[in-house]
Amino acid sequence: MLLSVSSCSILVTAYLGYRSGQSNLTDRVFSQLTSLRTSKAYQIESYFQTIRNHIETLSEDPSVVDAMEEFIAAHQQLETVQIPVTANQALTNYYQTEFLPRLAKTEQGSPVLDSFLPETLAGRYLQYHYIARNPNAVGEKDALDSANDGSEYSRLHARYHPIFRNIIDKFGYYDLFLIDSEGSIIYTVYKETDYISNLVTGPYNESNLARLFAQVRRAKERDYARIIDFEAYAPSYGAPAAFIAAPIYNDSEFIGVLAVQLPVDEINNVMTGNQDWRSDGLGDTGETYLVGHDYLMRSVSRFLIETPEEYLQALRSLGVDDIVLNRIQQYNTSILEQRVQTEGVEAALTGQEGTQIIRDYRNVPVLSSYEPLEIDGLDWVILSEMDLAEAYAPIYSFQRQVLISATLLMLLVTLLAMLLAYLFVKPINHLIANAHRVEAGQLDAIATLNNEDEFGELAKSFNAMVVSLRAQTNLVEEKNRENEQLLLSIFPAAIAKRLKRGDKNIAESVSNVAVLFSDLTGFSKLTDSLTAYEIVTILNDLVTAFDEAAERYGMEKIKTIGDSYMAVCGLSVPYLDHDRRAVDFALEMQLIVRRFSHERGYQLNISIGINSGDIVAGIVGRNKFIYDVWGDTINIASALKTACPLGAILVSNDVHSRLQDLYEFEGVETMVENGKGPLKAWRLKGTHQPAQAEV
Repeated sequence: MLLSVSSCSILVTAYLGYRSGQSNLTDRVFSQLTSLRTSKAYQIESYFQTIRNHIETLSEDPSVVDAMEEFIAAHQQLETVQIPVTANQALTNYYQTEFLPRLAKTEQGSPVLDSFLPETLAGRYLQYHYIARNPNAVGEKDALDSANDGSEYSRLHARYHPIFRNIIDKFGYYDLFLIDSEGSIIYTVYKETDYISNLVTGPYNESNLARLFAQVRRAKERDYARIIDFEAYAPSYGAPAAFIAAPIYNDSEFIGVLAVQLPVDEINNVMTGNQDWRSDGLGDTGETYLVGHDYLMRSVSRFLIETPEEYLQALRSLGVDDIVLNRIQQYNTSILEQRVQTEGVEAALTGQEGTQIIRDYRNVPVLSSYEPLEIDGLDWVILSEMDLAEAYAPIYSFQRQVLISATLLMLLVTLLAMLLAYLFVKPINHLIANAHRVEAGQLDAIATLNNEDEFGELAKSFNAMVVSLRAQTNLVEEKNRENEQLLLSIFPAAIAKRLKRGDKNIAESVSNVAVLFSDLTGFSKLTDSLTAYEIVTILNDLVTAFDEAAERYGMEKIKTIGDSYMAVCGLSVPYLDHDRRAVDFALEMQLIVRRFSHERGYQLNISIGINSGDIVAGIVGRNKFIYDVWGDTINIASALKTACPLGAILVSNDVHSRLQDLYEFEGVETMVENGKGPLKAWRLKGTHQPAQAEV
């Protein structure tokens, strides 16, 4: 009772403390995640607003307007330029060896060369001089200020290119584009294959940049920049690309569009805190990331940066397609590849903000704080999350401490309760111990209690009961021993055991047994000169000697009738050599009779018949029963004994065929009659010392 009350109190207190600590810790972590989420959301929204303002300002800058007009005019001058055949071949080689093989790694199918080659003379000319003939490696084509081809375009390029290159370097843009009113990209900083292509009729007319150009041209709004979401962009070899663009006007005339490719790295730096999540309070598993309306990431996953192998293995175990995994590895980004269709994302895309315990895109339980972003042109949401295991680490530690403390307290209470219980029930325990000893068969157990109370009276009664039980048990054991000895003297051991178990109808067919019948001759003549007592004593001595020999050779005595003796080998215990055992036993019986006659001066001899085969054995009778055997095997053995000459051993043809290599036999001239016809019999010639019986 003390243990139960104490345990319940400890468990209730521990549970209340655990639940309270868990609730407080959950609120604290959610507050931290929400605060960080709000801060990151503000940074992202401010970043995009800053870019928007900068692009609007650049599009109105007179130098940009002048550059647009001058590049348009210079581009038109090149529409009639003559291009050497070697230039076309060099441009084709660039596409075949540099661009298309890299693009094929990210595109399904094989890109067609003619689909990407510039169609205009100006396009081929400028791509040859600024891409194919550019000595700088792919990704470093911006290092060339002038092609030195003597064209007006190259002169303008040498003047404006360092300015625009400086702009994207300082503001972290990926690329900058000047697009004329017809959709031709007449200038880019990094000179990818979209350079001098047409966004209306060219190979990239279905890209997100082409759609953004079309929106800006249709809008005809000044002082306004539009943004388009990330998509795979072929000129950047399928890497995710987002753009922001603003119209360029010369007074009231729309002359083109200024566009910049948004820097993925800057967005990732904001969301990852420059990859220093721990300084942001996100520990080892927390992260803040962006998701678009298509449930795809718009910023890189922390786990791809820190543990890429484990991250990819987690996605692979979730059944993510190998094509997606290959693109994540190739671009080293989860943007537009990692699908995040969690409860938090779905709630945020419907305009809700809040906190939940959910499973994230790795199917790991996390604490999640989410809200939609307010960026014009982008339907994005932001989530700040931390693995539940890390967030609840203090709770788990507290839980372990509570369990350890509760265990120690319960152990202390248990020891106290055991001590008190021992003192209270020590007399009962003493009686119980003695009762167990009696139950185990120790009938000498006496309870020694000197108490003059109820326990003392109970001990006296217990001792009297033990004394009475001991006397009755001794009497029963003595009777059982007598009964068992009587059964063993009458029946084989196996049959005696079955009778003790209560079996009533005992009958069975037994195969492969040897049957021995013997007849003691010369014994009847002794009755004339000896008393009945002396006759019984002699017969008893002989039968006892036969029984001892039978036990050594594995023979089982079935019965004796006067001076006849019957035994069987292989009845209770099967033997492979039952025939040999029976023959050796018969030889032993002859030796016993001869030795007995020699020692006492009697003229005794013995005739023996042996057969082997199948028999039927069982108990016959109810009140006075006997164990007997039947069958042709028994009858033949009896017939062999009857026909056996004085002092000889006759065996059946079956026994002879199995033992003829071990013993010397001779055929008997007269045929043995068994009631069914004559039988061939064999006489064992001579006698010798029998081999030791096998156990």
